[in-house]
Amino acid sequence: MSMNEKSKDQVRAIVRDQYGKVARETTGSCGPAAPGCCGGFTPDASLKLGYSADDLAAVPEGANMGLGCGNPQAIASLKPGETVLDLGSGGGFDCFLAAKQVGPTGRVIGVDMTPDMVSKARANAQQLGTTNVDFRLGEIEHLPLADGSVDVILSNCVINLSPDKAAVFRDAFRVLKPGGRLAISDVVMLRALPQALEQDVAALTGCVSGAARVDEVERLLKEAGFSGVLVKVRPESRDFIRDWLPGSGVEDFVASATIEAVKPAGTACCAPSCCAPEAEA
Repeated sequence: MSMNEKSKDQVRAIVRDQYGKVARETTGSCGPAAPGCCGGFTPDASLKLGYSADDLAAVPEGANMGLGCGNPQAIASLKPGETVLDLGSGGGFDCFLAAKQVGPTGRVIGVDMTPDMVSKARANAQQLGTTNVDFRLGEIEHLPLADGSVDVILSNCVINLSPDKAAVFRDAFRVLKPGGRLAISDVVMLRALPQALEQDVAALTGCVSGAARVDEVERLLKEAGFSGVLVKVRPESRDFIRDWLPGSGVEDFVASATIEAVKPAGTACCAPSCCAPEAEA
């Protein structure tokens, strides 16, 4: 069912409020304000998502907030000198890990729509003393970046929260350089949710009811202009997803997946579906 702009803004407000509480009330582990995708987080829980002990030791306390559902770094193949964008950067965990991989000649930009998260990430960057990471306030549907300015886009369990995923992928396409790539960990829907879960606010902010089907994700990416689209469901994710909303059976309806795609080399900065006629000429 399509949403009007008012409905989309209402969803964003709910998500922004909930994650603002997480930013204010947590210090490296999830407290009572945490959304369902925290799932009783402890730092060691990130090891189950594919991060290493060295990864956890490399970031400031408070950067790893347990809000992910995988490790997009594992599929990103980041290289020194690249410019990386993290959609929904939270406390900066994935940004700081990416900064190490791209090195001093590279750059990492984190975008988050929650002011408290951006403030938290900037404080973490200051604590770490990193100079190649920049955190910006903005919506992932309307990115505060120039056309064709980044090599790689990461995101970890955030796009499912967007009420306009088509806009997310269109703007991701816009800001990527030709040949640039997506490396995303997110939640996808395996089958339709029961009505009670579908209408539960906790299921929305907990990375469940906003999830799109695999075929829908594939379609939206291709319509945005991407090629090489690959969505790989991780069946083992049910082991931690069941803890997000205990007793709900949510692990039977959604799963974590890795999502990869490429902006074809030689393409214009905007997608065929959204370019103005004069831009295509």
